[in-house]
Amino acid sequence: MFDGFVDEVNITVEAGDGGDGAVSFHREKYVAAGGPDGGDGGKGGDIVFLVDDNLNTLVDFRYQRKFKAERGENGQGARKFGRSADDLIIRVPRGTVVTDRESGRILADMSGSEPVVIAKGGRGGRGNAHFATPTRQIPRFAKPGFKGQKLELHLELKLLADVGLVGFPNVGKSTLISVVSAAKPKIANYHFTTLTPNLGVVKISEGNSFVMADIPGLIEGASEGVGLGHEFLRHVERCRLILHIVDVSGSEGRDPISDFEIINKELKNFSEELANAPQIVAANKCDMASKEQITAFGEYIKRLGLPFFEISAATTEGTRQLMNYTYKALQELPPLKVFEPDPQPLWQQADAKESGFEVTVEDGVYFVEAEWLEGILRMADMDDYESLQHFQLVLKSSGIIDELERLGIEEGDTVSVCGFEFDYVR
Repeated sequence: MFDGFVDEVNITVEAGDGGDGAVSFHREKYVAAGGPDGGDGGKGGDIVFLVDDNLNTLVDFRYQRKFKAERGENGQGARKFGRSADDLIIRVPRGTVVTDRESGRILADMSGSEPVVIAKGGRGGRGNAHFATPTRQIPRFAKPGFKGQKLELHLELKLLADVGLVGFPNVGKSTLISVVSAAKPKIANYHFTTLTPNLGVVKISEGNSFVMADIPGLIEGASEGVGLGHEFLRHVERCRLILHIVDVSGSEGRDPISDFEIINKELKNFSEELANAPQIVAANKCDMASKEQITAFGEYIKRLGLPFFEISAATTEGTRQLMNYTYKALQELPPLKVFEPDPQPLWQQADAKESGFEVTVEDGVYFVEAEWLEGILRMADMDDYESLQHFQLVLKSSGIIDELERLGIEEGDTVSVCGFEFDYVR
């Protein structure tokens, strides 16, 4: 990986814990029994990812790998709730794919402009004002705040470009993108001049344009990590169309047909889907090639059924026709690929039967404490029937219901699961 461009990194994020509930009793002159008035703790801050179009690399994450949101404030007396913590905003380049390292699940594809909550802050704990009942008028306890989610993440930048330029080093990709767009890549007559992908907007007419990416040169074995191009193959994954640039003049002693076959082999080894992407072939450096060289290569490409163009990026000959055709081809293709987040919640992956729990009884209330249940409660919607059904199934399959019955729970008794209270029903 190069100092100027970083497109893959691992980080740790931790949402804020919820503040603790307060134990407090109302004290006022001439009021004999004010009762409990402990307020709830505030919610911990979420970890939120947001696209920043001023960023085009993940290099900043080289210097900061751990991110932690603030904790919610504790509750206070007089039913004062603790302040909820601010969310921690993490800005990333457009096209960043966020993956949970432990499960391999895609959590977000930061291709749009909407913020995405990656890790949720813990709910605040309940103050003792919540636990007063006719039989328990002086609750001397409150609940601590829930823990915020902590995740090990893998960030991978996959550029958002309609067209990906591929080909051997020094075939003229950088020159082409410089003459058909406003991009100004570094250009020199030696291999691997391009060390970072370059994006350029190609304008066809007013209001009609597309984005093209100059992917650093591939060589044989690139899909297995040889050379520099393998570092950037991921950036071609999203492209709707591949523009394959070949040096038809053979100026470096290579055969154009062999070059074409080698690059396509590397694309296939990297991704079968990528190998089947629509492809346009441009024979570059026609101003340096013989008519026989151009004809032989052109006939080979046409036998494959692929669109073929003769161009000279250095003199701009044929480049406008190539761009016009490319634009028209894009109109017939699906939109840019977006990596769908895995809808399966993390808590559904946990095996509740292997998780421990503790049940205690205090003033007739059955308190169930289990760290793994906090994640389930955080994700569950108790107003949704299916979600509530799943929650009940977890309590049954984990042995919690059996333990409650062993301790003598009766119908109508209060159960508190990590601060969530409900009446027990057989």
